[in-house]
Amino acid sequence: MQMKYFELIKPGTSHDFVKYRRVAVTISLIVNALILLGAAVWPKLNYGVDFAGGTELQVKFAKPVSPGDVREVVGHAGFGEPTVQEYGNKGENQFLIRVERIALLTPEAAAKVKQDVLQALPEAQLTGFHFDPEVGDKLDFTFKKPVDPAALQAAVLKAGVQAKEVRALTSREAQDQEYTVIAQGPGDKIGQLLRDKFGKDSVEVVRTEYVGPQVGKQLRNDGILSVIYAIGMILIYVGLRFDFRFSPGVVIALIHDAIVTLGYFVVTRHEFNLTAVTVILTVVGYSVNDTIVIYDRIRENAKRYKGKPLRDLINQSINEMLGRTVLTSGATALSLVGLIVYGVGTIQDFALAMLVGIISGTYSTWYIASPMTIWLEEHMAPASGRQVELLPAEPIQLDDHDVAMDGVHAVDHPPLLDVDLQYRVLGGDPERARRRHRVQRLADLVHRPANLVARRLRNGIQLDPVVDGVAHAPTESPREYVPSRRHTVGTYAV
Repeated sequence: MQMKYFELIKPGTSHDFVKYRRVAVTISLIVNALILLGAAVWPKLNYGVDFAGGTELQVKFAKPVSPGDVREVVGHAGFGEPTVQEYGNKGENQFLIRVERIALLTPEAAAKVKQDVLQALPEAQLTGFHFDPEVGDKLDFTFKKPVDPAALQAAVLKAGVQAKEVRALTSREAQDQEYTVIAQGPGDKIGQLLRDKFGKDSVEVVRTEYVGPQVGKQLRNDGILSVIYAIGMILIYVGLRFDFRFSPGVVIALIHDAIVTLGYFVVTRHEFNLTAVTVILTVVGYSVNDTIVIYDRIRENAKRYKGKPLRDLINQSINEMLGRTVLTSGATALSLVGLIVYGVGTIQDFALAMLVGIISGTYSTWYIASPMTIWLEEHMAPASGRQVELLPAEPIQLDDHDVAMDGVHAVDHPPLLDVDLQYRVLGGDPERARRRHRVQRLADLVHRPANLVARRLRNGIQLDPVVDGVAHAPTESPREYVPSRRHTVGTYAV
């Protein structure tokens, strides 16, 4: 019994992906420019507490509350303009509240606490005091003699600071005694204000996070560097695995995918934090996987169909792997649907941004990475040979007739060109350059690889006297022909 398999993409599919590469690149450039403009100028990224620094609270209410009412309460507490965002499902009545401050204490208020403690506990002999607003509402004291924690807490309270906890750090005998006072922070104050407004049992502070501005800046820089390092390592891998002419296309596609994923956070105004960096790194890794598969098929087809134009090789390779690409991307996208539907907060953001990255990665593999290799081949080819200068020549009319070579016929082939183009290679032999050009033209006319035509000419095989100078074996062996613009502009590796 023969088993039948479901084929999403039928064999022999021949969509011309390369045909639309210029339109795709133009659209991608515009979209990427708008995203970068939005991230840098307006409306800018909504940095989370990981990158911007400050205090972030996740608050849950027992009854429905509007974000405006929450923003009004927090704003009147002296924290500036707070950010209030709904969190999770609407029926859960949860909000994320972020303020820029991570400490209620100021250096002046901390100095006053120090003076009051000196006056209240003179016999303990205060020898050290430390307060850092980057760390939060934490006061470190060092005394010569042990101190009663309750007495220290009372002294701090007398200075007008609410002390939640006093921690005595263990120390050896004959050493100074260290104590840490944890004062009321922005999270505690905001929670208390919300309870006073909406009811003591109606507000629950689920979590509170503090990140200093310098730490947030360092995390942001490290996140950017991690993406750059990942793309750089992929560039090296592709260059070693295939050919360095393929690497720029991969890097451009990965940068495109990273920017498009970034665009999700610009458009939705969801928090851009360390989780967002994780999404971008995941998208970069996923996107390059599909691109590598396409490149591997291009390399296989290049060996199988020697002399076939790169444009046709890329189109054929993409079409051959089209079913695999659609199934892989579709299966990955389906796995994200559950997270999007049932996930909340950071998990839902991760899934949505990842879905955008998968779509972008599939698109960039088809229309950015592989076609970009064609563009580089066309525009970078002159660098592989000497400088070529184009000179006009007398017209040579080509007849539309059969050209035979080793039993292979090109029937009803249209004229290639009405004007023959001569090439003068600066510093080289102009006759050799013209000879190579004629070899390539004849190869195109008979639908055979140029290297095969060159070998037969070198062996003295008569082909056809249609093109002047190619009916007889040349005195020198033609080297590899490197096309730049087919039939009109070319260069030769000399």
